[in-house]
Amino acid sequence: MDAVLPQLFAGLSLGSVLLLAALGLALTFGQMGVINMAHGEFMMAGAYTTFVVQQVLADPGVSLLVSVVVGFLVGGLMGVVLEVLLISRMHRRPLDTLLVTWGVALVLQQVARDVFGAPNVDVRAPSWLAGPVQLLGVSVPRSRLFILALAVVCVAAVALVLARTSLGRRIRAVVQNRDLAETSGISTAATDRLTFFIGSGIAGVAGVALTLLGSIGPTLGQSYIVDAFLVVVVGGIGQIKGAVVAAFGLGIIQAFLQLGTTASLAKVLLLALVVLFLQWRPQGLVTVRTRSLA
Repeated sequence: MDAVLPQLFAGLSLGSVLLLAALGLALTFGQMGVINMAHGEFMMAGAYTTFVVQQVLADPGVSLLVSVVVGFLVGGLMGVVLEVLLISRMHRRPLDTLLVTWGVALVLQQVARDVFGAPNVDVRAPSWLAGPVQLLGVSVPRSRLFILALAVVCVAAVALVLARTSLGRRIRAVVQNRDLAETSGISTAATDRLTFFIGSGIAGVAGVALTLLGSIGPTLGQSYIVDAFLVVVVGGIGQIKGAVVAAFGLGIIQAFLQLGTTASLAKVLLLALVVLFLQWRPQGLVTVRTRSLA
């Protein structure tokens, strides 16, 4: 147990980061079939938003809480601009959206270098997140627990929107059958924009959380975009429940793989396990049930 519990908490911590990175992507990828390679740069924008807010508000605790809201708005607005200018013109062309959003990601990285400089910058963590907490005899950093709580709040908020609001019903209708939803009077264009706003906003919140783990730089998003897509694909396209299970499952598996190996080898082994899993179940963990006989 002395070896298992620390790795379990490490896996949950890693899973919470993966979940925040992939949650918004699961919404947009599942609904629109858009391979948005700029999703990581929306996370980077949220991280730099935290840096800017902290320059204005000296108190790290207040600036962090304000940054969660501002980061959501910044990421969401960037997503809407991308959807209106580019994505909306490329429906049903996933490879084109991959190339275009990859180009947008490179542009945003260069903009970050021009504005903030190439070297990484640091964001001061509030005092109430300093130090560890003892849980079952294991020292867990408070910052990691905050990220886990933030991930739980984001999942609960998204689940509530999808289950209890008219927007959620429209999103679910478009995910299941876009053409039928449009013929039923649903404005798929407006639904796409609102979904992109929410998904990109969650990416901004993920960027705020990442400032608690270390320094931030223009290439911050590149470190998480591949893992985020792995979570979405393993969990099932557009399935929030699947993304939650996949994020924590992959995080725990990677943490235990690191027991007898290095971090790099553990990631390689995890990728091999994902490939084998997708060979067995290509639709992912959770799929949409339909009446189709195909």
